[in-house]
Order: sequence, then structure tokens, then C-alpha cells
Amino acid sequence: MRSKGRKESLSDSRDLDGSYDQLTDSVEDEFELSTVCHRPEGLEQLQQQTKFTRKELQVLYRGFKNECPSGIVNEENFKQIYSQFFPQGGECTSPACPHTHGCSCGAEGHTAPPNAVCLPADSSTYATFLFNAFDTDHDGSVSFEDFVSGLSTILRGTIDDRLNWAFNLYDLNKDGCITREEMLDIMKSIYDMMGKYTYPAMREEAPREHVENFFQKMDRNKDGVVTIEEFLESCQKDENIMRSMQLFDSVI
Repeated sequence: MRSKGRKESLSDSRDLDGSYDQLTDSVEDEFELSTVCHRPEGLEQLQQQTKFTRKELQVLYRGFKNECPSGIVNEENFKQIYSQFFPQGGECTSPACPHTHGCSCGAEGHTAPPNAVCLPADSSTYATFLFNAFDTDHDGSVSFEDFVSGLSTILRGTIDDRLNWAFNLYDLNKDGCITREEMLDIMKSIYDMMGKYTYPAMREEAPREHVENFFQKMDRNKDGVVTIEEFLESCQKDENIMRSMQLFDSVI
């Protein structure tokens, strides 16, 4: 990536958020030069690198800059932002319940079934896995370029593009194959993210059973790991997976 002068880079970021205006030029210049740590590539270059339109990139950039004024997001910030999508319920007002949120324990004053689980959602582990998938250069931060590149693959990429991205997400140590341990970590993180807010209560062995089902379907040569070739071949033959991949087409 070629280095840019601050003025040129500032112009690019203004082009992205559509906020350039001669009336506010001096104020924005002073503010942005003092707060922004990273400025994205120019709008035209991002249009070439992704499958988003100019308007879509501007909308995405406004949202990204609102959450990350510095222009980059680290793992902790990413986890905080991601957790907002998985609050799992409101506050529990029952004095008999010691929990504060995500509650469905059935304590006095509660309408939830008594054998439902009362555990708050915890999306932090899955968010870490997701962060690592977006952080393709493994520098501990996600820039706007990283973000829209990954999002473009998920939402506008071909089926193979999306499946490759999913494989990279599941391949936690990025060694080119998915182990049972990696898949179990993924499944546990998904259940944690859901807050175990289930009725009837989720069985403890459920994540491991999902992993076994995954390997029975995907590990075609039964060597204990799933390669990208096995993953792609198995997914492409599964109608349910193919339908789920196509659901992303109409997200934005």
C-alpha cells in the first residue's frame, strides 16, 4: 500500500463519508487531522477491490467511523461492538433471581418456564474468532479496508468465496485444516453467544454432538481433520448449506 500525504488521504476519507463541504472545511480538517490514526484508501480503489457501490461504501464508512473514530478497531473494541448485537433479553426484575440480564430462570415474578436456562449471552469468544478472520494481515487491528473486504466476500462473493471465508473462520490456527478441537471451540462460542437462552435447557453435550455430525459429513477420508477441499465439496453437495449461503444476497 503506497503511503499518502495527510491532505490526500484526508480527501479520500471525506470522499468516502460524503461529508466534504467548503463551509465546514477548516473545522473538519482540524478535527480529523488530530483524531484519525488511519485513513482508508480512496473511494475508487475500494470500489475496484470490493463489490460495493460508491453509495454503499459511503454508508458503511460513516457507520465504521462512528464506531471507530480512529479509523481502526482492535480486538477489545470489536468485541464490545459485536456484543451489542447479542444482549439476550432485558433486565430481570425478580428479587428471587440473582442474575442481571438474559434471564429465563422462572424465578418468582418471572413468566419463563422454570427449567429454562438463566445465563447471559457472551459473544466475546466468537467475536475474537470473527475478528481474526477479518484481520487478514494479523497485525492485531481491523481497518476499514479489512472490514469492507471481508464484508464484500460474505455478502457479494461467489459461493466458493463465501465458503472459503467460512473455512478460514473455522480454521482457528490458520494451518489449512479444521480439527475437532477447533470446531468444538467454535460451537461452544456460538452457544455462549446465544446465551444458552433455551427451552428446554440445552444439553451440555450438544456442541460436541454438532462437531461429530460435522466431521461425519465433512471428513471424507476419515483422517481426523477437514481440509479446504473436503469442506468445499461437502458444502456444495448440501442443499441446506447452499440455501443458507444464498441468504446473504439480499442483506444489503
